[in-house]
Amino acid sequence: MQTQRSAGVGLGLALLSAATFGTSGTFARSLIEAGWSAEAAVAARVGIAALVLAVPTVFALRGKGHVLRRNLSSIGLFGLLAVAGAQVGFFNAVRYLPIGVALLLEYLGIILVVFWMWARHGQRPRRLTLAGSAAAMLGLFFVLDLTGSGGIDPVGVLWGLGAAVGLAAYFVLSARVDEQLPSVAMASSGMALGAVMLLALGAFGALPLRAEFGEVVFAGQTVSWLVPIVGLSLVAAVVSYVSGIGAARILGARMSSFVGLTEVLFAVLFAWLFLGELPVAVQLLGGALIIGGVVLVRIDELRAAPAPAVETLPEPAPALAAQGR
Repeated sequence: MQTQRSAGVGLGLALLSAATFGTSGTFARSLIEAGWSAEAAVAARVGIAALVLAVPTVFALRGKGHVLRRNLSSIGLFGLLAVAGAQVGFFNAVRYLPIGVALLLEYLGIILVVFWMWARHGQRPRRLTLAGSAAAMLGLFFVLDLTGSGGIDPVGVLWGLGAAVGLAAYFVLSARVDEQLPSVAMASSGMALGAVMLLALGAFGALPLRAEFGEVVFAGQTVSWLVPIVGLSLVAAVVSYVSGIGAARILGARMSSFVGLTEVLFAVLFAWLFLGELPVAVQLLGGALIIGGVVLVRIDELRAAPAPAVETLPEPAPALAAQGR
């Protein structure tokens, strides 16, 4: 009975994590439409989240300062690619695409990891992984609605695929992280460095950092700009992170990452409820194929016998089991 109760708590936390992660596109859309650049929205989100998580990070690192120092290069790469890169790509994608479509494109990063491991480490994917990858590629065709009359903005597609590269980097880098480095420290430090990098690039004019500190339209209502900022940093980052790591500790990283796939469904639901935005039927079919393909890849991982890290598909760290956002 106790085991069933614990599993139920873990499932609830995993769903909470997926749901709160799924709000990020909706919150970001209101800022971007009010004049914020995607880069400024990402910098605010990860910077505030890093500050909130600073206290638990300090406690987790007591007596482990040397572990943090020896992993600074890995954390920097994580912050640049997996945090800043993935989020900038996704937030720019939602400027041109429905939120659900942008998120589905980002989730192709899981499939990119398969090809990376094949090309870089010679790990030939098994049949089930190949079937899942083929299903995801077919799903991409339908998501892009290439045969439809309305078409889809190619700029948004490129940003979405850029987010997929960032997500792939998250999985690869998470698998290589020092096991002695606490997950909360990896996530918080990565977000802090990601925010610093974005602000530095913006200060030198390499990235657009535009922010409008006035009223924005969210869910059809005019509200302060603080509402979506709080939503992005606390709801879609801190709450999702804390509940995600709690779920991973109860269910395990693999099972919690399976549940994390419901993030796409939550993102589509929130975009429909708050923005009246819903992908067309053929795109929903494509989304089902992409999610189905990712599930097949995950099942194949679960069936595989244990092997050295370099020969196995990287498993998400408990810190952010759903994705590197």
